[in-house]
Amino acid sequence: MPTHTLRKRLQDGETSVGTIQVVDSPQVSEAIGVAGMDFVIFDQEHGPLTAETSLAMAAAAQVGGAEPIVRVRTNAEHEIQRALDIGSAGVMIPQVETQADAKAAVNAARFAPLGERGLSQYVRAGEYAGMNEYTKRQNEETTLIVQIEGERGVENVQEIVAVEGIDVIFLGPYDISSSLGIPGQVHDSEVRELMAEVCDVAANSETIVGTFADDTEMAQQWIEAGAQFVAIGVAAAHLTWQLESVVDAIDR
Repeated sequence: MPTHTLRKRLQDGETSVGTIQVVDSPQVSEAIGVAGMDFVIFDQEHGPLTAETSLAMAAAAQVGGAEPIVRVRTNAEHEIQRALDIGSAGVMIPQVETQADAKAAVNAARFAPLGERGLSQYVRAGEYAGMNEYTKRQNEETTLIVQIEGERGVENVQEIVAVEGIDVIFLGPYDISSSLGIPGQVHDSEVRELMAEVCDVAANSETIVGTFADDTEMAQQWIEAGAQFVAIGVAAAHLTWQLESVVDAIDR
């Protein structure tokens, strides 16, 4: 299994771009890597994916050259443990609103002495037969991403970024827009101001910022604002849009 390098690249100041996958297909996961994307987020929160389906997809993504990240359904210890045991490079935790939420995520994602992640090295992450310094390597290589998706999370961002063990604060523009009463209006000034506020806090605390962008133009805007981890669109939507452009280009 390749060494997970996403966390180190982010710590070194590099910008990583990827996409979100909701369809159950290892071939799509591999193609995302072959296309040159740095990572792919397997969205178990908003799709049918499970730990079982995500395991095969993680293997395929790594063959293609993309780091697999699992977005779990909830900030629950058993969900986070399973997401990491399958050999993913990291885990994304939705709806983190308080420092207590952030500490719970770290506790579940990190092995002792940094946390209390349940230990079995006879899993894909441990190359099935175990490996030397397994827990140390997992703590060093696992990327922990927490999502701030509403006003309450923004209000508590100072306390959240103060929690040791978090790598990326990920801003969900669609959920932020919903929390402001303007669902879907991700370009509204209120949404942009809240997100910019978090970017400033993160920069002052040397915390990495991530976000979702509908397209490359939106992605570039947030990269220029300081985001280093940017998920651009959803793979199924990219496929649909590309096929639509092919159909529209044919004169029948």
